[in-house]
Amino acid sequence: MAADKYKELFREKKCCVIIPTYNNHQTIEQVINDVLEYTDQVVVVNDGSTDNTTEILRKFTQIDIVSYAKNKGKGYALRQGFKFAWSKDYQYAITIDSDGQHFATDLPNFVEAIEKNPNAIIIGNRNMEQEGIPGKSSFGNRFSNFWFKFETGIKMPDTQSGYRLYPLKPLSKMFFFTRKYEFEIEVIVRAAWKGVDVTDVPIQIYYAPIETRVSHFRPFRDFSRVSILNTILVIYALLIVKPFEFIRKLNKKNIQAFFRDQILQNKEPNIKITLAVMLGLFMGVAPVWGYQMLIAFALAHLLKLNKIIVLVTSNISIPPMIPVIIFASFRIGGLFIESNRLNVIFDRGLSLDLIKDNIVQYLVGSLVFGIILAVVFGIITYILLLIFRKKPVLQKEFAKSYQD
Repeated sequence: MAADKYKELFREKKCCVIIPTYNNHQTIEQVINDVLEYTDQVVVVNDGSTDNTTEILRKFTQIDIVSYAKNKGKGYALRQGFKFAWSKDYQYAITIDSDGQHFATDLPNFVEAIEKNPNAIIIGNRNMEQEGIPGKSSFGNRFSNFWFKFETGIKMPDTQSGYRLYPLKPLSKMFFFTRKYEFEIEVIVRAAWKGVDVTDVPIQIYYAPIETRVSHFRPFRDFSRVSILNTILVIYALLIVKPFEFIRKLNKKNIQAFFRDQILQNKEPNIKITLAVMLGLFMGVAPVWGYQMLIAFALAHLLKLNKIIVLVTSNISIPPMIPVIIFASFRIGGLFIESNRLNVIFDRGLSLDLIKDNIVQYLVGSLVFGIILAVVFGIITYILLLIFRKKPVLQKEFAKSYQD
């Protein structure tokens, strides 16, 4: 009766179970039978197995099978499974390994969690501190958890577990690059960046004795792949994701708090605050796209200026302003280098090819534009600071107006 209840729940939630497999003929049949106790919405991805996996799968006429001749890796298998499931109108997919480590009895934990977390990737938490967990697995998991938190700000106890539930709609709109084990890191990091929640449910885990255990994980090669991926993700997070996340969080309340804490109640001299604003604005226009905030932070540290003010003001180069900055830089550069090319802008329109052909004009213009912007707003900032920070009473009233 309980099994029928969950089969209906799987149908109601449009949730399937994806089982990627490669040369696990000793365990795959039992894994499928166990899963079928809870749902017949099963997709097995045969990732180029060379054993008798194909013959075993022929016994199961009630399941879907995705198969291809050459082994391409677990990540590729999962991606093919997601693509197939989405084409069959499934909204969720639970992935379970075919080596017998995972228990089908934990499937209800995932499908029931959809109610509370309909937009979440739900990872099975294996409790890596329990007895019997191989030391290298425990270390690898802690390593992965650390970088996942750094890249996304989300603390997770088990980021390497392959027992997961995925919402397919957000994944269907994403293009993935990795094909091996590192895919399971890429998918949760990049999905988190897209606003997909990442949470966990407790699961059981079984590690077979080492002499009978079948594992296709190659410690050196696969760990190297994961390390390279994390390096790329960290760089991207620092240069792109975190700056834009900071901008998205700048609502009215946060802006008011910024002016109150960093400007009005700041104990630094007016000139230092002004210089921080000027540095930030200049770096926001400087022709070092992708590295502006990083360089701005380093210069602020070197010059002992307020880093928060510098970073906030350097965000002038957010996407809506980028075309304006490029256009203004190119136009100002035309005043110094081949100014007759200003007419070309209006005749042909501003394009990347035009900028490429006249890169020196753009570089000179952006530096001059950055200086002009920094000086003009620096003067305005200094005057405002003299007015509103001159008398304590006025400063207090101005701060109160922002709180209200």
